[in-house]
Amino acid sequence: MKGKAILAIDEGTTNSKAVLLSDAGNIIASASAPVPISHPKSGWVEQDAEAIWQATAVAIAECLKKTPRVEIVALGISNQRESILIWDRKSGRPLGPVISWQCRRTADACRALREAGHEADVIARTGLPLDPMFPATKVAWLLDHHGREGSDVCIGTVDSWLIWKLSGGSVHATDRSNAARTQLFNLAEGSWDDDLCRLFGVDPAMLPAVFDSAHVFGTTKNVGVLPDGLPIAAAIGDSHAALFSHAAFAPGDGKMTFGTGSSVMTTLADYIVPPDGITTTIAWSIAGRPTFAFEGNILVSASVFPWTAELLGLDSVEALLALAQTVDDAGGVSLVPAHVGLGSPHWDADARGLACGLSFSTKPAHIARAAAESLALQVRDVYAIMAEAAGAAGRISVDGGPSRNRFLMQLVADYLDRPVTPCRNAEASAIGAAHLAGLATGFWPDLEALSALAQREPEITPSMPAEGRNRSIGEWTKAIARATFAV
Repeated sequence: MKGKAILAIDEGTTNSKAVLLSDAGNIIASASAPVPISHPKSGWVEQDAEAIWQATAVAIAECLKKTPRVEIVALGISNQRESILIWDRKSGRPLGPVISWQCRRTADACRALREAGHEADVIARTGLPLDPMFPATKVAWLLDHHGREGSDVCIGTVDSWLIWKLSGGSVHATDRSNAARTQLFNLAEGSWDDDLCRLFGVDPAMLPAVFDSAHVFGTTKNVGVLPDGLPIAAAIGDSHAALFSHAAFAPGDGKMTFGTGSSVMTTLADYIVPPDGITTTIAWSIAGRPTFAFEGNILVSASVFPWTAELLGLDSVEALLALAQTVDDAGGVSLVPAHVGLGSPHWDADARGLACGLSFSTKPAHIARAAAESLALQVRDVYAIMAEAAGAAGRISVDGGPSRNRFLMQLVADYLDRPVTPCRNAEASAIGAAHLAGLATGFWPDLEALSALAQREPEITPSMPAEGRNRSIGEWTKAIARATFAV
């Protein structure tokens, strides 16, 4: 007798993953395949849509080889969010590259729109600032350079492309979480915004239909690695999927994902125009009801560790963090990792990294400690704004590679002055997509059942004395001002 499972596709920036999840919420099997990425010009980042699809197919095939006796009930998709592409509706052929969320090619277009006074209205409608990270100006670029005359064009984020391919070219659709990241979707009205489409030069007829995150978009057809007729039952942005996998269902619940950069998200009771430095987004949508969230994206987080280790002549990040733990504090040193500018909540592209507070008593261990503390202090800056604006604070879950380091997560708890709960499973985004697909098809009955599946490590509680925390935060605030040339 075959066991039943949900298949999750997690299409990231550098890898496509396939994960099978049992009804008990356990990962049965997983596989991944690399996705090529190219940099044709300075600041340009792009991918090939067909290469993304081929990597997805390889990952699915490898995953299913490991579990031949599993019956797939449905599949869900989580995806890199702000990457965008266009393709021909009739032939299904991509028209130009996938422009990555990392790409800065439309910086001048964003600057021109800001200078023309459009940003306040764009933020009020979409919750997003005018920044080349977001797809609206990228869509305009693709249409200008690759939207060939006479083509019947489809515009979509990566989830839309995968739904199109999985359904044999019969469904052009997305979910509200991905639509919310395009800067063409009105959050308050829950629909594509005609005024924004005119501003960015986009024909709304080219955009996908928008549905709930837990929704049967269609069924598989002519995929090759999957049988026909499987429900395509969920789509959601990867960071949103991670939040969902943590069962962050109550207003104020949040998660922090740590990696090269960091993402901080907290759920909201209703739509709120974001405070300065933070974005508002749709976390997910179920049964026609969207759940909103605040989000802050930090550009440099754990990626400062190998740089600092090399600077100090250490051979590994592990050695750096071990050295950091040999002192009780940073000795007045602050290290601001603004190596490529600062993200949320400062959004200062001209900021530069610095180390300050040095004295003759400063030792390498203090610099190592300052690097470690920069991870915690950055998320503290973002979370403090969110908690004040939302008026609610719930459980904070943490995931990503650095979340497995107890020392770093103790610093996070200390500087937030709130407990944090590490996630036990590394595949948070895939699990979130699987949970939504299971919800859409009745594999799991409700949110209460999904809450019971969340696998968490023991909570880490704050232990830093208030005097030391406040002193370090004050020193950090002054260092940020120096990095942004505000003093």
